[in-house]
Amino acid sequence: MITVKIDAAEKHEISPYLYMQFMEPLGVCDSSVDAAWDFVESDWYPSVIEKVRELAPTMIRFGGCFASYYHWREAIGKQADRKPMLNYCWSGIYPNQVGTHEIVDFCRRVNAEPLLVVNMESDGRMHWAHPKNGTDRFGTAEEAADWVSYCNGANNAERIKNGIQAPYNVKYWQIGNETSYDVRGYGSEKTVEVTKRFIEAMRRSDPTLKLIGWGDNHKTDNTWCRRMSELDGLDAIAFHHHFPAETPDAPFNGVDYRKDYSVTWQHLQHAYVSLEKHIAQMRAECGSKRLAMTEGHFVFRGRNRNEVLSSWGSGAAYARCLNVIMRNSDIIDIATMADFFGNVWQVNALMIPTPIHRSEPYLQPVGAVMKLFGKYQGKRAIDVSYSGDIDAVASRTADKIYLHITNTSMSSSQELKLDLGREKVTSVEMHCISASPDTEITPDNTNVFDAVTTKERTDRLLLPPAAVAALEITLNTMN
Repeated sequence: MITVKIDAAEKHEISPYLYMQFMEPLGVCDSSVDAAWDFVESDWYPSVIEKVRELAPTMIRFGGCFASYYHWREAIGKQADRKPMLNYCWSGIYPNQVGTHEIVDFCRRVNAEPLLVVNMESDGRMHWAHPKNGTDRFGTAEEAADWVSYCNGANNAERIKNGIQAPYNVKYWQIGNETSYDVRGYGSEKTVEVTKRFIEAMRRSDPTLKLIGWGDNHKTDNTWCRRMSELDGLDAIAFHHHFPAETPDAPFNGVDYRKDYSVTWQHLQHAYVSLEKHIAQMRAECGSKRLAMTEGHFVFRGRNRNEVLSSWGSGAAYARCLNVIMRNSDIIDIATMADFFGNVWQVNALMIPTPIHRSEPYLQPVGAVMKLFGKYQGKRAIDVSYSGDIDAVASRTADKIYLHITNTSMSSSQELKLDLGREKVTSVEMHCISASPDTEITPDNTNVFDAVTTKERTDRLLLPPAAVAALEITLNTMN
């Protein structure tokens, strides 16, 4: 039996944006945004909106590598007048039918805060800024400031001309994307200089913005985090965490993971370690600056297509990563563990069948866990301690305590005893996803990772093998 000791004393406030999603047009790699858009009706597919509401992301980021050659004005106004663009990172042509208006509309429909990534001089990647076809994809500080004004200016004539009277009031903006990851782009010193100009220009359009600057280190430049953290005017430092299992002989080439899933399980269960190390490094070098992990997910050979990520073992591994983020919620304001939606990449939270009328969109294992933890999440952190084959974090809102817990054993159930000291418990509900680790989700079994809710004893409960659960503990606060 494992005793789980919960200290109900409240600590720091937890950001509501730790279960965000990330929207980027991915060209020929994954239909992504286009797969969710009905080009006949000029609207989002209702089934996608419905499933995203179920996933309930609190923030949706638009940008990524795509932002480094994106001109926002090409995707506003009448859709018949919009100019298609080449997708230089992901290949193919993006029609720009989804732009500022459609992105913000999507966010409003699913009750999510938009986060827009601006083109920061193509992050210094001149092969994108001035490609061989002679076009100019270089994004200036003035263009970014104009976008802020278009979204937030009370009397912006350009927006009003396009039929939108009230400002969108988009508060969160990221300046640049993965600038340090490409040796052909800007170095840290140049990035600080350029980011400063963007901060000044964008804040002239709206002084109330929440601005995020790129600050992850490059393997050849370990000054990046420190330099960006010293820059005035940024509310948070962005970094990304794309990670393999980072263990020797990991069975993630093709379908090797199916040969012996007990081996696969052990490798997947180790993945959270790299995230712990990365966040610890950001903490050490960014000082008191807040952190924003605006992308994060597994990366295996096959460019995000490895089918092990459709198996429940990956869901349990992602649960441990989400718990790492929660343990660092005193400094992390924004985080994600998926690439949102599409029809190809297995790192997506939401898979969209193509053609979409053949079946319904469904949540990948990572999406199922993010939905579960996001729904049962407290506003303030509390301490939890234990020993044994589980991984757990806890939070609280008023008389409700929430425990996010995963069984790190794929073969043994765990009997748990809840110890809340002098606190009296009225009821315990367990919202649990329980499946064999090698179970894979497909368009034919889309409910296989749905959570099941059960009433539990107030002191003991049984966590099935490989299960991920959110416990909802109601305290008796009456004197």
